[in-house]
Amino acid sequence: MSDAPIHQSPASSDAPAADRSSIIAVTALPVLVIIAGVLGFLLPEAFTPLAPSITWALGVVMFFMGLTLTLPDFTRIAKRPWIAVLGVVTQFVAMPLLGLLVVTVYSLPAEIAVGVILVGCAPGGTASNVVTYLAKGDTALSVSITTLSTLCAPILTPLLTLWLAGSYMDVPFWSMFVSICQTVLVPVIVGVIIRIFASKFVDLIAPVLPWLASVSIAYIVAIVVAGSAGSIATAGVLVLLAVVTHNLLGLGVGYGVAAACRLDTPTRRALSFEVGLQNSGLASTLATTYFSPLAALPGAVFSVWHNVSGALLASVFARRPYGKPPVGAAHRETASVGTGPTEETRG
Repeated sequence: MSDAPIHQSPASSDAPAADRSSIIAVTALPVLVIIAGVLGFLLPEAFTPLAPSITWALGVVMFFMGLTLTLPDFTRIAKRPWIAVLGVVTQFVAMPLLGLLVVTVYSLPAEIAVGVILVGCAPGGTASNVVTYLAKGDTALSVSITTLSTLCAPILTPLLTLWLAGSYMDVPFWSMFVSICQTVLVPVIVGVIIRIFASKFVDLIAPVLPWLASVSIAYIVAIVVAGSAGSIATAGVLVLLAVVTHNLLGLGVGYGVAAACRLDTPTRRALSFEVGLQNSGLASTLATTYFSPLAALPGAVFSVWHNVSGALLASVFARRPYGKPPVGAAHRETASVGTGPTEETRG
């Protein structure tokens, strides 16, 4: 799920308040989402009528993401284009195909299958930026890939969904394209414009943005769970199994592709999270709008699980020394997170 935005590229223990707020908000997000999910399950009659507002809630989250982006975030893509493109291509190739693999292996019902595939076809979630930072990975690269994949989403998400999920249910390509432009692309662009012309005001409210985004995400999850409350008792375990498998495979493939390309350890960590952590809020919103409440359930479950798995893996990475980089490995730029010890000596 597109999670609490991170103020870009924190670089030290003296990170701005916005950075600390982002880290705390993302750490607390699974708790907020679980509470929201329980409320949605127990009080479906209170949340189901709110379903039409999901697209607005997602637009708010993406607007907050736009507010956290700066022009240097876009110039970083130009500085390291092939690595950023590698991350985006891996994400939009691996996660959709892994989603198809999961639904085939587990023989998932059509509605759940569409939901899993839709999660795989979504762009990266901004929680990846935070956990990459916590994992001592290349945060600047993570931000670049998230930004680029989000900009590609209006075309690639409906196109891939049509290709892979069209055999399960009718996929309205053009309607999804317009919807993603309205709920993702436009809010991000508006946020970037406001950031450019009112940067001092945005810096002032930046510490609050991650929390507002987290509340918006929890709101979406509560509505999605409420819409499929009747099916959770029978399908909940199956959906959880599919989501966990999908996420772990994505994390592994992201790291493996970076390792196969002989990229350095910080880059491997960044690509692992960029591939494995998805904008499941977008997937849930599209599923609710164009398919069914049950199809939105995988996105809601993914929003909880990928924050948990991301935080756990970041903790493991952060405690492991980089070691000596492989011969010929691509080295990090000075824009990457941290100014501390070299890769050979840093723990």
